This record gives sequence, C-alpha cells and structure tokens, in this order.
Amino acid sequence: MTEALNRPAAGILFVIAGITAISVNDVLIKLLSGGYPLHEMVFIRSGIGIFFSLVLVQIEGGWGILRTKTPGLHLLRGLFVVVSNLSYFAALAVLPLADATALFFVAPLMITLLSIPILGEKVGPWRLGAVVIGFGGVILMMLAWRGENAPADVSLVVLALPIFAALTYALNQLMTRKLGVASKASAMAVYIQGIFLIVSLGFFLVAGDGRFTEGASNESVIFLLRAWVMPEGTDRWLFLGLGLNSAIIGYCLGQAYRLASAATVAPFEYLGLPLAVLWGWMVWAEFPTPLVLAGIALIMVSGLFVFVRERIKSRPMIKKRVHRRY
Repeated sequence: MTEALNRPAAGILFVIAGITAISVNDVLIKLLSGGYPLHEMVFIRSGIGIFFSLVLVQIEGGWGILRTKTPGLHLLRGLFVVVSNLSYFAALAVLPLADATALFFVAPLMITLLSIPILGEKVGPWRLGAVVIGFGGVILMMLAWRGENAPADVSLVVLALPIFAALTYALNQLMTRKLGVASKASAMAVYIQGIFLIVSLGFFLVAGDGRFTEGASNESVIFLLRAWVMPEGTDRWLFLGLGLNSAIIGYCLGQAYRLASAATVAPFEYLGLPLAVLWGWMVWAEFPTPLVLAGIALIMVSGLFVFVRERIKSRPMIKKRVHRRY
C-alpha cells in the first residue's frame, strides 16, 4: 500500500496532464464568458464531467469505491475546489489569461509551505529559499499593474480573487494527499463534480433569471450572476470540451497527489504559466510585458530547483507513516 503511494514519476506525469487540461479549460471559460453565466458553465461542465468520472469509477473498481468513511472531509475538500474555481474564473473574465494565471500561481508555493505543518513534509532551507524566489517572481508580475500597461478598470478585489483562489486550491490539494490513501482518484473526482452540480444548481435557483445583474457594471459580478442562456452552434462543442476537461482535471490531479508527495508534484504546476502565455498569444494576441515575463522566469527556475534538489536528496519528502486517516 505504501509503495503504491510513493511513485513520484507517475505523480509528475499525472500533474502535467492535469495542468495541460486546466490551461485548455481556462481558454474555453474565457471564450464563453462573454455570453454565458459562470454557474451555467459549471453546471453543464460538471454534468458531463461526472459521466466520464463514473466511467473511470467502473474501471478502478466499481460502485463500491464511492463509499467513504470520511464524507465530511470530502465535502470540505469539494467546497474548497468550488470556491477556488469560482474566484479564479470570476477574475479570468476581466484579466488577461497570463496575468490571472500568474497571480494564481501563488498556489504551488503555498502547497510547498503548507505541506510542512499539515502533512509533516520536510522541506529544507534550499527549497525554502527557492520558494521565496518564486514568491518574488509573483510579486514582480503584480508590479506590472502599476505601470503604463496596467489593465484599465481592474479593482483590488478583482486582483485579489486569483490569490484567494490559490489559497483554497492549496488547501484542497493537501487534503487530497491526506484522503488519497483511502479513496480512489475517480471516486474523489465524482465527489467534486457532485458538489459543483449542487452549488451551480443553487446559483440557478437564486440568480438564474439574471435579476441580480440589473444595474451592475463589474464584469466579474455580471459573469457570476448573468441569466442562463441555452448554448447554440459551436458553443455546444465548447461546453462538451469543458465537461471532458473537467473529468480529466479531477482524475489527473487526484492521482498526482495520491501517488507523490505534495512538494514533489507542486513545482510541475508551473507548466501552467508558459501555457497561459502561449494561449493568450495564440487566441487573444495578448503578450505579457517584460516585467511579467521576468516574474514567470523566476517562478519557473524556483520550481525546477525544488524538483532537482529533491532528486539529489534521493529520498521521500514525507515519512510514510504520516499517511493516515483522520
């Protein structure tokens, strides 16, 4: 059992697949954000995603793996994911893709730091120094909003949304590592999709007619509370892509944090930064300023250093016995 939960190479491959799917998901959300409310996207995405996740449940062991002795913890983990997604996507509707992603990338740094008190992982001074450098890169990118190229009409609340999303995302991933010993990745994906469905349905019942957007001028608020619209034409295929991506993301990230330590997996989430730059340039002709690019470089270097340092140490960063149930 313990050997199966310490497979860093497999964990790294899963996180790369998951982050790639997340980057595609961000593009689809941003493309659709001008005509559909976020809670409608979440509902349709999760409805499709839960279907694919249930197929994976059958592959990994059948309906029995959906039973859990810690439903409350799975519920809390799911709520962390929901809050993280809603916060990040609300900001994504207003901010350039690369900029929103850069702010969100406080998350891997938070995971590495919080893994010390929450999971009992040992992160030495060299890796801690790399994390500090990574935070410096994030700060450097945030400074770009003080210059001439700062996005217009972006409030501090909007800028804080991706950072808040990063915190709740980090807490979710650390809980995944704790719960992963007793739960399959496909089962955890089903729990997440189910919670997304319930929350988005609640949004529809309260605000699905769009009455809360009357007189609103903030694009993030409008995106959250706009009236539901039936998808038409090519948008239907984009929604299908959202659903498929949702299943891939939930499964791959669940597997990644089950199979390897958080400090091993987290640095590879930095792949999302160059992918965000690439999609922003290809789809919206957006390209980060030199200051933002310098910050991205610092974060990439710090993440790679954390990984290389652990390879040199050649030992797990978590004692096996800390993988216990609550």
